[in-house]
Amino acid sequence: MEKKFSSEFAAPVGVFDSGVGGLSVLREIRKHLPSEDLIYVADSGYAPYGNRSAAFIENRATAITHFLLDSNVKAIVVACNTVTVVAVNRLRSWCPVPIIAMEPAIKPAANTTKSGVIGVLATTQTIASPSVSRLCAMYGNNVEVLLQPCPGLVEQVEQAELTTLSTRSMISDYVSPLLSKGADTIVLGCTHYPFLGQMIKEVVGPDVIIIDPAAPVARELSRQLANRQLTSLSDYLGCENFFTSGSVLHSKEVTSKLWGKDVEVEELPRKYCKSISCLPKYATCI
Repeated sequence: MEKKFSSEFAAPVGVFDSGVGGLSVLREIRKHLPSEDLIYVADSGYAPYGNRSAAFIENRATAITHFLLDSNVKAIVVACNTVTVVAVNRLRSWCPVPIIAMEPAIKPAANTTKSGVIGVLATTQTIASPSVSRLCAMYGNNVEVLLQPCPGLVEQVEQAELTTLSTRSMISDYVSPLLSKGADTIVLGCTHYPFLGQMIKEVVGPDVIIIDPAAPVARELSRQLANRQLTSLSDYLGCENFFTSGSVLHSKEVTSKLWGKDVEVEELPRKYCKSISCLPKYATCI
C-alpha cells in the first residue's frame, strides 16, 4: 500500500463508512482540519449495511478498523450511523486510538422543531437499534419522533443516482408520511443522504428544516485531536487517500463525482475483506 501523505511525520486520520456516503463527513473534516492527512475507506463491496445483521456489521467494522490501525492512524471517525448504533461500543473497548462516531441528530431536532413533530430518515438497521430507542426516550418526551426506514436510498447514492426521477420518487414516498403528520424538522440519519439533500429540500419545501450531523462530527474530531495534542502542525494542505472493498473503477467514478474533483481510489487489501478471525492483533476481546 503506497501512502501519499503531505508529511512523512504526520499520522493520518482514518474515516470509514459502508460506502461512499461518509464522504459527506469527510468534506466537513477537510473544511475544519485543512492540514490533516485523511484515509477514507468505503466498504462498498459489502454495502449497504442497513439490512445486514449486527454480527456482520461488527465484523466489517472490526476489519476496517484493523486496516486503519495498520495504516498508523491517530484517530478514527465512524462516518456511518448504522455502525455507530450497532458496533461502536465494542470497537472502543479495544481500539487504541480515539474513535469519533455519529448517531441520528434527534436531540438537536427536538430542540429545533416548532410543530413538535420530527422525522428521522435512516436505514432499517439504524431505525431498529436500541441506540435510537434510547435517543427517542432521552429527547422525545416533548416531541413526536417519526422513524422512517429508507431502503434503497443508499444504493441510489452508491450509483451516483442523485437527481433521477426514481430517486425523487423514493424520497417522496419516504417523506410524505412525515409531512402528513406535521413534521417540520427532518434528520438525515445516514451519511449517504446529504448527497440527496438538495432533492430532499425540493420535495419537502422551504418550511421544513433539514439536519445533517456531519459538521458537529468534524468539530468533535477537531476538539479531540486538540485535547490530545494530536492536531497536525503542518503548514501544508493535507491530502486524501481513498480505498474501497468494491469495484475500484466504479468507486473512482462515484467518489470523484461526490468529492468534486478527480481522485484515485485503491483496492482495500484482501486480508481486510476476510473474517476478523484472521486479524487478532488488536481485537483482544473478540
